[in-house]
Amino acid sequence: MATDDWPALTWEPRPWRSAIPPELVSRAVREAHVGDYRAAVVPRVADLQPRLPLGVLAEAEAAAALLARFDAESAGSPVPFSALLLRSESASSSQIENITSGARALAVAALDAESATRNAELVLGNVRAMESAVRLGGIDLDSVLGMHRELLESAPDHAGRWRQEQVWVGGSGYGPHQAEFVPPHHERVPAAMADLIAFAARDDVPVLVHAALVHAQFETVHPFVDGNGRTGRAIVHVLLRRRGLVENTVVPVSAGLLHDTDGYVAALTAYRAGEPEPIVRRFVDAAGRAVRHGRELVADLADVRRRWEGVVQARRGASAWALADLLFRQPVVDVNSVARDLGVSTVNAARALATLTEAGVLVEFSGRRRSRRWQAPEIISALDEFGRRAGRRN
Repeated sequence: MATDDWPALTWEPRPWRSAIPPELVSRAVREAHVGDYRAAVVPRVADLQPRLPLGVLAEAEAAAALLARFDAESAGSPVPFSALLLRSESASSSQIENITSGARALAVAALDAESATRNAELVLGNVRAMESAVRLGGIDLDSVLGMHRELLESAPDHAGRWRQEQVWVGGSGYGPHQAEFVPPHHERVPAAMADLIAFAARDDVPVLVHAALVHAQFETVHPFVDGNGRTGRAIVHVLLRRRGLVENTVVPVSAGLLHDTDGYVAALTAYRAGEPEPIVRRFVDAAGRAVRHGRELVADLADVRRRWEGVVQARRGASAWALADLLFRQPVVDVNSVARDLGVSTVNAARALATLTEAGVLVEFSGRRRSRRWQAPEIISALDEFGRRAGRRN
């Protein structure tokens, strides 16, 4: 039931005229989309204080403490895994929207955009948006538009711009009349986003509750033509950093949400009916899963690094060890990328590649005589296993 302190959406009639030529659809479809449709009117939340059961608040505080501990653990790890956690979070966020890419395909795309598959290109856009997010000191209109611009770099007509058209979720592509959810008319988006930014700037809401509600309100406003879900989940990480909960890495919250996407969508629906508790509970559960999945990935990567210590024959300080650390950020490499990223000559880069190949750390997989590429199969396997653990529940 909706509560007085967190109001439900209201609705307004809007006239509809389809841009699709009527001769391209059946008569039944045309008749189903005649007349006004109902678009959401989003309540202002900037000054609202959610009232939640004390048990839920206690669980949210405990989950926030768990995230903070994981972040502190990451600061002391000898394994440079932060970039892989960020990439894994980006891939999980994309997978919620059925955009999937294996770890090697994503690493190849990061090395060479021209070799990218379409899905890897989309996930890589999410990686760029997440990198942009973690650099931000706060959430404002320009930063949200900037994140979206990074995300949809390949779609410049929409990237970094509030939508100028009505969008809807589910139903028919012909019109919004039978949609599962119709967000606010685009005329209302700028004011709704300004209100949301004001709410996101507050410090008097428990941090994980705050992140859940900011995310749910963003998804309800749905300010973009495309990329709302991925941008909204990136904003969560900005808020967690702004509130000081995490400082060192990206905790894979989307991997936690991915476990039960039906429950996640149902919680967003309940939020729109004035019930904030379900989306807070989703985030509490996601935080626990995020830490569990994150710790398992970190342990797997630490095991990989320890194994390398026993098989790589190179002096300390040699380029081979710098390359070994680089692989935790970019597990697919070539001579030129190694030379550039390590600041060494291509000759020394080739020597480092040869040393790690001889030790079994790297495997050449391109089969070329020129423009050869190497992969770190143990890292890629650990990332793919993380993806399987975090995958959708059957």
